[in-house]
Amino acid sequence: MLKTADVKTEALRRKGNNIRMSTRSLHLMLLPGLIILLIYNYLPMGGIVIAFQNYNIGLGIKAFWQSEWVGFSHFQRLFSSPDFTRALTNTLFIACGKIVLGFFVPIIISLLLNEVQVKWLKRSIQTTIYLPHFLSWVIMAGVLREVFAMDGVVNSLGHILFRAEPNFWLGDKKLFPWLMIVTDTLKEFGFGTVIYLAAITGIDPTLYEAAIVDGASRFKQTIHVTIPGMMPIIVLSMVLSLGNVLNAGFEQIFNLYSVPVYETGDIIDTLVYRISMQSGQYDFGTAVGLFKSFISMLLISLSYWLAYKLADYEIF
Repeated sequence: MLKTADVKTEALRRKGNNIRMSTRSLHLMLLPGLIILLIYNYLPMGGIVIAFQNYNIGLGIKAFWQSEWVGFSHFQRLFSSPDFTRALTNTLFIACGKIVLGFFVPIIISLLLNEVQVKWLKRSIQTTIYLPHFLSWVIMAGVLREVFAMDGVVNSLGHILFRAEPNFWLGDKKLFPWLMIVTDTLKEFGFGTVIYLAAITGIDPTLYEAAIVDGASRFKQTIHVTIPGMMPIIVLSMVLSLGNVLNAGFEQIFNLYSVPVYETGDIIDTLVYRISMQSGQYDFGTAVGLFKSFISMLLISLSYWLAYKLADYEIF
């Protein structure tokens, strides 16, 4: 019996050694990515100290420990600044609009695509609406500037169909936030549609067969079978979107906004860019960015907690 136990122990020890040897190369493959993550994501966090200093860039690297310490004075200035209040309001409006429209449009489109019986047509539509997701906002902004230009497609169609006068759409402060919401949805809803279509394909076909036997129409099947089958993914997407309440889309707005629309189009990210990079107020810009990052961290933590409670979703 002792010899048998010793043999089993030795076999388990050798198996463990073999597993460690086989996974060592995989861990080494992670090393470059971890180094890059450390350099570009964690080391820059040391710059947070600038938010609590009267940062003097002329001191070079010594500025991090030789600049005057001012505590929370930048944050006091932040909360009393009308520019920040305006940027925060615009951020919440644009971000929430994107979340709402970007939530419902993919669901509706995926339900409509699910009813298309011609496979080549269905795949063609999927590919077409998915392609804009891969385009950067630099390219999309160039396209949109041409479309909404004074002599662009929109103004030309408006003049032909309704005899409307040309309008500078991207320079209209009342229309600009809505254009940001709609154009972002048009660019990204194809990606969401893919997710919901994948959820639909995972629904048990026997449920549709049972519904047909009970005399359910296609509309009734959608209401009582398809939508309930999609509900876990819908709830998860809705909950996780909470973390984007302060992310209105810097790339999009930075490439499309201009001085005439600052009142309604300026968001926290663009405000930080102008304060830091254009005005040279790195300390105040860091304070604004730190405030946004802190609130975003709380919202993301809340969203993952809700995802675990409502959709049984866990990261680890």
